[in-house]
Amino acid sequence: MDQDKVLHDSLKKYFGFDAFRPLQEEIIRSVLSGGDCLVVMPTGSGKSICYQLPAVVSKGTFIVVSPLIALMKDQVESLKANGIAAGFVNSSLEYHEEKTVMTDLQSGRLKLLYLSPEKLLSRSMHHQLKSLKISGFAIDEAHCISVWGHDFREEYSKLDFVKKQWPAVPVIALTATADKVTRHDIVKQLGLKNARIFLSSFNRPNLSLRVATGQRVYQQVKSIIDRYKGQSGIVYCLSRKTCEEVAAKLTLDGHNAAHYHAGMDRNERTKVQEDFIRDNVPVIVATIAFGMGIDKSNIRFVVHYNMPKNIEGYYQEIGRGGRDGLSCETVMFYSYRDVMVLRGFAEESGQKEIQLAKLRRMQQYAEASVCRRRILLTYFGEDLKEDCGNCDVCKNPPSVFDATITVQKALSALKRLKENVGMGTLIDVLRGSQKGYLFEKGYHEIKTFGAGRDLNYTEWQHYLLQMLHHGFIEIAYDRHHVLRITEAGNEVLFKNRKVRFVRPTEKGDKTLYLKPERKKTKKQILEESLFEMLCELRKMIADSKGVPPYVIFSDATLHEMAEERPFTADDMLLISGVGDHKLKEYGQVFIDHIIDFLVDSGVTGAQVKGISYLKTYKLLRERLTIPEIAKRRKIHDVTVYSHLAWLYEKNMIPSVEKWISNEEITKVQNAVAVTGSTQELKPIFERLDGKMHYGKIRLALSCLKNKNQLLP
Repeated sequence: MDQDKVLHDSLKKYFGFDAFRPLQEEIIRSVLSGGDCLVVMPTGSGKSICYQLPAVVSKGTFIVVSPLIALMKDQVESLKANGIAAGFVNSSLEYHEEKTVMTDLQSGRLKLLYLSPEKLLSRSMHHQLKSLKISGFAIDEAHCISVWGHDFREEYSKLDFVKKQWPAVPVIALTATADKVTRHDIVKQLGLKNARIFLSSFNRPNLSLRVATGQRVYQQVKSIIDRYKGQSGIVYCLSRKTCEEVAAKLTLDGHNAAHYHAGMDRNERTKVQEDFIRDNVPVIVATIAFGMGIDKSNIRFVVHYNMPKNIEGYYQEIGRGGRDGLSCETVMFYSYRDVMVLRGFAEESGQKEIQLAKLRRMQQYAEASVCRRRILLTYFGEDLKEDCGNCDVCKNPPSVFDATITVQKALSALKRLKENVGMGTLIDVLRGSQKGYLFEKGYHEIKTFGAGRDLNYTEWQHYLLQMLHHGFIEIAYDRHHVLRITEAGNEVLFKNRKVRFVRPTEKGDKTLYLKPERKKTKKQILEESLFEMLCELRKMIADSKGVPPYVIFSDATLHEMAEERPFTADDMLLISGVGDHKLKEYGQVFIDHIIDFLVDSGVTGAQVKGISYLKTYKLLRERLTIPEIAKRRKIHDVTVYSHLAWLYEKNMIPSVEKWISNEEITKVQNAVAVTGSTQELKPIFERLDGKMHYGKIRLALSCLKNKNQLLP
């Protein structure tokens, strides 16, 4: 069979998609041709299909290497839900569970096997794999092999073993974040031969981007979560203590939230993660360890309570939101304290210079006054031709002003304080604060004490951060983080160098660019209510099967169902994300619930075409007879028969034999042969001497039409 047809048919059959996303088909063909490749795609762009589809259409088993237990479990559950045989082996399995997987592997039943790096490198696994037909290797989270990456892992450093042991088997390495240096290092470290590098666009336009100053952070975070009541989101914090405190506050404020960090008991962490994945707990407050490999597609907001340490990590974390293609709000809070803490971490790390350089780039992003998406895409080597229109800078273009005098005041005060204070003390001096420690140290006597009292604390913090960004001051990390004036600062102070700064946002850092909600139309209200009902149905099915809800259908698929309202199997197959297997498993129950919802909602024919037929269909499912349906609906029996005919033609009911006999259908067929009428009922009625009423004639014509036995 033609490979093109096989690929597209398999894409629809197993994954429910009618078309490939950018680069997917090209990557898949490269793997199937036996070539090695590196795929760099942002989270949510469809990396997994790039090896899952080749695995499905190839002979043998595809081995997937992943460091993430949660990812393995999620991916395998999703594959099984799509009708694909898959398994995983890692430290979370009991002996008997691992034995079952290995039996399936040896029998050739598995199309994909997920392994941790340690398990792949073990002698026993190596021995077993050597005796099997391996169709390919996928190395997920491939940036972990590079010291230039943001998440280097020692166990990955030995994965060149794969190419040495299976030189003829294609290897596909995949990562969501890797700059140019990291990309080339991945290829080198894995020993890939003539590897093609595929770079997908890093632009995720459905993610809104915002940076806010780190003042009154909890109140701002709470206001965000208030707007997404009951919907899934992640709040990332720098410390374990902050995670616990924020989660506790949110719980007291009426939100269903839980914390997650590495200091928790393993079983407790697993439970929190499972509760989040299964939509039992919508909000997780976590350290950056959370979310790695979670395939949850319906995360509607990602908040960074503190500034991340590098752009790669930040982009990967916000990339966990909106993986279903729907909108996701991302907000990062940024403060001087964050910079100080992260700088300290970098200084103590084994990669000091690399980490400091990456932190500087992160800080520049946070302080930027240009389109934030441009900065992100530029970092990953991609050029955005136009401003994105979906970040705080684009939504609220900053006003700039001549800040020379403001900067001179700050520098003069710092000079008089002998460049021996931190940012907080400098601000207190500029504002003429009455705090006791200032008087104890004699700071109240310097000439510039109170010279900046016209600005509040937040505004001064904003301008000092810009001074730091522009290089007018620097932080002496080796001297308790005191501020020092740079050469550029001296030029402003003594040579009248001009400075233009961005004005801070309004006080309180209120949520930006939120337009007032317009009054919803009846159609929007109907779709939203139907979507909520479908989510409840999905949750009920998922709980009964012990899988996350998004394994059944994604939010995007449910939104499309709510908008299109499929009544038949053919209609349901047109919904993106509904393949043959899921149609067979869940199609009819979702169709029936959609129909019941519409009927019970009291919508009119103007709102939903065919609603009258659906009302009859619902009563048929309740096992009412034709006379009972007619009485209940206050319509004629003939009308009910016409509804049956419509439902039968739509394949919504499998048979009409209980309402019409083969003998009656034959009589109508003979009448059609004589009268030539296939549309008008009266000639047929008269040919039959009025002995068969119009309802049955209409139903008989539908039977003949479905069996292609209608004469012209």
